[in-house]
Amino acid sequence: MSTFGSLFRVTTYGESHCASVGAIIDGCPPGLELSAADVQVQLSRRRPGQSNLTTPRDEKDLVYIQSGIEQGVTLGTPIGLLVKNEDQRPKDYSETDLYPRPSHADYTYLTKYGIKASSGGGRSSARETIGRVAAGAIAERYLKQVYGIEIVAFVSSVGKIHLPAHVATPSTAPNGNQDSDEAEDALTPEFRHLLATITREEVDKHPTRCPHLETAELMTKRIIRAKEASDSIGGTVTCVIRNVPAGLGEPVFDKFEAKLAHAMLSIPATKAFEVGSGFKGTEVPGSKHNDPFVLKDGKLGTSTNWSGGIQGGITNGEDIFFRIGFKSPATISQPQYTAQYDGTPGTLAARGRHDPCVVPRAVPIVEAMAAIVVMDQLLIQNARKTAASLLPPITTLPPTMVMPSKGKEVPQ
Repeated sequence: MSTFGSLFRVTTYGESHCASVGAIIDGCPPGLELSAADVQVQLSRRRPGQSNLTTPRDEKDLVYIQSGIEQGVTLGTPIGLLVKNEDQRPKDYSETDLYPRPSHADYTYLTKYGIKASSGGGRSSARETIGRVAAGAIAERYLKQVYGIEIVAFVSSVGKIHLPAHVATPSTAPNGNQDSDEAEDALTPEFRHLLATITREEVDKHPTRCPHLETAELMTKRIIRAKEASDSIGGTVTCVIRNVPAGLGEPVFDKFEAKLAHAMLSIPATKAFEVGSGFKGTEVPGSKHNDPFVLKDGKLGTSTNWSGGIQGGITNGEDIFFRIGFKSPATISQPQYTAQYDGTPGTLAARGRHDPCVVPRAVPIVEAMAAIVVMDQLLIQNARKTAASLLPPITTLPPTMVMPSKGKEVPQ
């Protein structure tokens, strides 16, 4: 479906070569100061043609607010956002009249609906994500203003080139020391510091959106190599969400990490998702993986954060961090031996303008979907708390059923 969220609901529309793309956002609280410029910042970070590492398609991606805002203030009614498609080249896709592109959505969309967009990727195109980014920018504005929540994503790998914090060490490399209980690179102090301090300004200093300059230069060479070979390459994006209140998430089927995974894996070209220590956490025993509780700034926190800020499907107040894997883009300009829709073998030489690697432009998309998830979960939790606050207080519960007052211990 094209709608995501329960109370903060985002519906996107549009295909890669139609007149426009955009979104309807329902559930934004009234009274939020908001302008097109506030939304445009993230759309401009997502737009194509930013460097020689991206598609040369020339789209300005200017947003036009259609409804839900007057005098720069949200009304609480649905917000309509529109972005025009201005640089379409449908003729570049004439070959796909006969051939489904390998590993693209041409065949599966046609199989599902019995009809498909005549050119481009239709709804499977990354143009669809414009509506998500616009909606995420609105959610972020509320989250930052009301809760001080910060969301920053960055490129953590391209091909086999990784940020130093993710480079396998001898004790964690495949077939390495199998008796070791260590996983040094999973949550190094340097990586935790990066998560706690990284800003979008630092991320955007390099076209790859990798915050480590030496690694970014290596990534650039890898992307250029793929581009010059008319090929493509994949990578990963890491995201951190800071200052999220404890208590968000709806067990059991709508746990916070489950909603994050749903959101992230709905982004085009995604193939993997992990939160906190992720797959690295499977390599160490619980005695090292557990996060002990400590008092922090007058409230309970954890001394480590292998959990990634989520325990039992509910946020615990620590930084939430996760990583998403993006495959190498399916559309490449190399001739590929494949088959036509009727099964006739042949060679497809796709044209069009495409990213040799999607991860640099995926960064604001990941941030947007994270913001939408947090916003929706906050509205749900606040609705529950407000409803509960209207009830008369209950004083008959045993101490073990309620949060103890500060300085008092729970009886054993």
